[in-house]
Amino acid sequence: MHRDIQVTSRFAWKQAAKYGSIKPDIIRADWHAAPIMCGGITLYSPLKKYGAEGKHVGIVGLGRLGHFGVLFAKALGALKITVVSRWRAKEDDAKKLRADHFIAADEEGWEQGDNASSLDLIVSTVLSDKLPLDLFPAFPAVALIMKAVHITGSAIGSPKDIKEMLQLVSEKGIKPWTQEVSLKHTNKAILDFENGKPRYRFVLKNENYSG
Repeated sequence: MHRDIQVTSRFAWKQAAKYGSIKPDIIRADWHAAPIMCGGITLYSPLKKYGAEGKHVGIVGLGRLGHFGVLFAKALGALKITVVSRWRAKEDDAKKLRADHFIAADEEGWEQGDNASSLDLIVSTVLSDKLPLDLFPAFPAVALIMKAVHITGSAIGSPKDIKEMLQLVSEKGIKPWTQEVSLKHTNKAILDFENGKPRYRFVLKNENYSG
């Protein structure tokens, strides 16, 4: 019997399971396993599928998903990584995650100059009418056709993607930013989560569980 990873839309956790397709044994820290199997695969999948290696990758939004985007883009061999956020509040975090450039979309002219047409692959981790993708200028269909531009969506990854991701995590020593919170403080953690306070993943710990 080993401990398997269970994932829902808001939580991921480890529990005992007799059968399971993925064993997270190669992840060195238990408190990293669940976030990697949730947010990690969500960002690894499109970066791998659309070839981050050797490209200038833009990650829109730096949060519980976006920080994985920077980590995996770097690990997959991106030539340059740019973080696009609304303000500069997370610029220092982007630098610590080893992003090469930061764009604040609330600043006038952010899409001009050296930033214009600079990204080869853009992965947006936000769904908001206030954040960058809705601020992009309109463009004619011919602009997509002439440059063979693709606009698509991505959810999570296949079991094969997950195995490849876990191997990369092991080889590169990828460590998500997590904050451990006692299970008895779950209600406060949910409120903090809704207010955007995690940097960048809360991990709930049950002090009474020794399995």
